[in-house]
Amino acid sequence: MTTRCKWVSSDPLYIAYHDHEWGIPVYDDRLLFEMLCLEGAQAGLSWWTILQKRENYRRAFDNFEAEKIVLYSDEKIQSLKEDAGIVRNRLKIQSVVTNAKAFLKIREEYGSFSNYLWRFVEHKPIINQWASIQDVPTTTEISNRMSKQLKKDGFKFVGNTICYSFMQAVGMVNDHTLDCHCHPFNNNIM
Repeated sequence: MTTRCKWVSSDPLYIAYHDHEWGIPVYDDRLLFEMLCLEGAQAGLSWWTILQKRENYRRAFDNFEAEKIVLYSDEKIQSLKEDAGIVRNRLKIQSVVTNAKAFLKIREEYGSFSNYLWRFVEHKPIINQWASIQDVPTTTEISNRMSKQLKKDGFKFVGNTICYSFMQAVGMVNDHTLDCHCHPFNNNIM
């Protein structure tokens, strides 16, 4: 039997996310932007809720193409508020538009959103060695710095807990527990 992190349910969607995405380094700007927006959408909710709605989010937000999102009209934003396929929170919806503007500015300044984000971990994943899920923090000094900088650069819904969850999701930190088959010590995925 395959051992996974204890937070993973038996649902195939959750298992696929855990086994093939969570903790694996992402360097693609569009996907990093998508994950940051989805982590923001999760605020106050479970990741499971957002994961189930992820395809709806991709449809609703033009596959997280920032160049399209910054052009959203008031009518488009109103239609998003009425879209049952996503979390219909006005502030969270507006944050995607705000974040798209900040994303484009950062990409221009740093050459890529990836360069901007990965500098917080010196451009290499942090591989943690947690014995159990209870050992895994919800914030770190690095996520605190990232949150502060993202806010300074105009991003919304990027608190330090959201930033740490984002870092886990995109593999900036690998928080698979030591007993999990996805931990790098167990299968050389890094």
